[in-house]
Amino acid sequence: MGFKEALFRFSIYFLLFILSFIFACSTPSWFPIKKGPPNKAKMKELLDKEVIIVDGEEYVKIVNPRVSEKENQPSFLYIPVDEYLSKRESFKTPTIQKQEVEEEFPISSTTSSLGEKEVGTDSPLPSRFLLPNLKKKVVIAYFDDQTTPSEELFGDWVAEKMIKEINRRSQQVLFVDYQTVKDFVEKRGMKLSDLETPKVLLLLNEVFGIHAWVAGELMGPYVFTTNAVKGQDQTASAIIKIEMRLIDTTSGKTIKTLSTNNPITGTKEKGSFSEEKAKIKAIDLTIAELGRSLSKELDSLDWFCRIAKVDEEAIYINAGKLTGLNVGDVVEVFRPEGPEDQSEVKGKIRISEWFGIDASIGKLIQGKKPDVNDILKIAKSNSTIGRGR
Repeated sequence: MGFKEALFRFSIYFLLFILSFIFACSTPSWFPIKKGPPNKAKMKELLDKEVIIVDGEEYVKIVNPRVSEKENQPSFLYIPVDEYLSKRESFKTPTIQKQEVEEEFPISSTTSSLGEKEVGTDSPLPSRFLLPNLKKKVVIAYFDDQTTPSEELFGDWVAEKMIKEINRRSQQVLFVDYQTVKDFVEKRGMKLSDLETPKVLLLLNEVFGIHAWVAGELMGPYVFTTNAVKGQDQTASAIIKIEMRLIDTTSGKTIKTLSTNNPITGTKEKGSFSEEKAKIKAIDLTIAELGRSLSKELDSLDWFCRIAKVDEEAIYINAGKLTGLNVGDVVEVFRPEGPEDQSEVKGKIRISEWFGIDASIGKLIQGKKPDVNDILKIAKSNSTIGRGR
């Protein structure tokens, strides 16, 4: 064998060795078999979107582009995720509308902003003492307004002020927009009159993770005035009564009924616009009193979430970043009868990544494969769970 032939054979063997080493260490992007976590590009596209899962299908919530063109149009639409990703340019909305959507689910300053490193990666298991409070999702419906003058309705305004009052008092509540729920129910072909029925409330718990529904009615405000006399201004006082029902969505049962009215002596106003000022003061005093009681009731509710979809090893959960779940948290799996009936733990799941603005994906680390609508609660002691993948 000549020197040139030996050199040629050596080059061939060396080239084959290099190629075999490359194939052993990595799989090229064009190779037909791929392994790994869910599509990270898809996750990044949905990081700032609200995603819900209904009957195993993923939908993204968008502002309806035609809401201003025609009356009786829903404010929001739910588009299948694959359709949204393939046509997302056509779903773009003006900046003002985007800001309105962001304000509906404000991200707490206590949680870090999303970054590329946080998507699809397992982070070290956080200490339970460092976890933020897990928030219960609540809907406050527009109050049924029993005010006598038909042109002066306070129901929706009172509901909005109540939401602000609870947010001021509690860090454990995340409000879901009432109009969003109405649009969703109508899209499913259900009547708005059925919103407080056990069947519909349970559906809202399974899809949106809503724990409690608050409904109520108000009577008033009624104004009492004294006629102005020479040298004295007119005075006005007002009184309003508000009643509320706190309803558990898993059972459809009323947990608590709250009712109060303001002391009329605290609303006395004089001079210009005294009647309007007295009304506002009456509403503020009543909401402050009810807000104190309602926030205590909401804070005392047990937190839980549900499994929305099981896709091979990926387990989709109807709670995520806004709720307070962190990547690395461990949750225990229970049967879906309801939080009060839970006893045996079916398994344990570790949160592996966030999905949209308030959903997440987890992996089973202990026990048998869970089912859709199984209930999840934070593990009593995360320190006993291993930190491996």
